[in-house]
Amino acid sequence: MSPLKEIVGSIQTQVAKIEDDMKVRAAEYNNVRSQLSAINRKQSGSLAVRDLSNLVKPEDMVTSEHLVTLLAIVPKYSQKDWLASYESLDTFVVPRSSKKLYEDNEYALYTVTLFAKVVDNFKVRAREKGFQVRDFEYSPEAQESWKQEMEKLLQDQEAMRTSLLQWCYASYSEVFSSWMHFCAVCVFVESILRYGLPPSFLSAVLAPSTKSEKKVRSIVEELCGNVHSIYWKSEDDVSVAGLGGESEVHPYVSFTINFV
Repeated sequence: MSPLKEIVGSIQTQVAKIEDDMKVRAAEYNNVRSQLSAINRKQSGSLAVRDLSNLVKPEDMVTSEHLVTLLAIVPKYSQKDWLASYESLDTFVVPRSSKKLYEDNEYALYTVTLFAKVVDNFKVRAREKGFQVRDFEYSPEAQESWKQEMEKLLQDQEAMRTSLLQWCYASYSEVFSSWMHFCAVCVFVESILRYGLPPSFLSAVLAPSTKSEKKVRSIVEELCGNVHSIYWKSEDDVSVAGLGGESEVHPYVSFTINFV
C-alpha cells in the first residue's frame, strides 16, 4: 500500500545496512590476516632480514660480565672463509666459538663469542669481509610473548572467519529476498509504462536451460500476439531498462537474473 518510491527506498536502506555491516566484518577479518601475514613475512624472509628469535636457543648464547655472543649472517658461498677467518677478526674472539645454527637458500646463521669491549671493532671488520652481524638480544619472555600473540591471532582469525561465513549465509537470503522484491517493483513499473493503466498483466518466473532459452522466448512472443510488429523488429539501439541490463527489445517485459 506504500508509494513505490518508499518501497524502493526501504529496500535500498535494508541492503545498505547489510553492506555496511559486511564491510566492517570483512575489515576486521582482513586486519587480523594482515597481522599474521606480516609476522609470517618476518619468519619466512632471508636471514638478512627475518626475525631470528625462533632460530636461537638459550644454550646458543653466552652472556657474562665480559663475554657476549653475536649472530653473524654469512653468505653460503663464504662459509669456509668465515670459519677460517672469524677468529682473526679481533684478538679477543674466543677460539672455536662459532657454531652454525641455521641455513637458507642464501645465507647461513653462525654464532661467535668474544669480549664485549671489542664488539664494535669486530662488526666493522666482519662487514669489510662481507659478513653481516645482526643486532640480537635473546629474551625468553619475548619468545613466549611472540608465541602467545601468534596463537591468539590464529584463534581470532579462525573465529572471525567462522563468524563471517555464518553471517554471510544468513545475510545472503536477506539480500536475495530484497533483490526479488526489487525485481517485482521493476516488473510492475515496466508493465505499466508498456501497457498503461489499469494494470492488466501476468508476471512469471521462467528458468529455461541455456539451450532452450531461444525456444521459450519464441513461444512467449507468440502468446503476445503482436510479435510481428515492426516496432519489435527495430534495430535501433533501444534497451529495456531492467535489472539484468537487457540489450534486446521484446514484445513483453523481460528481466534476466544471472546466478553466479
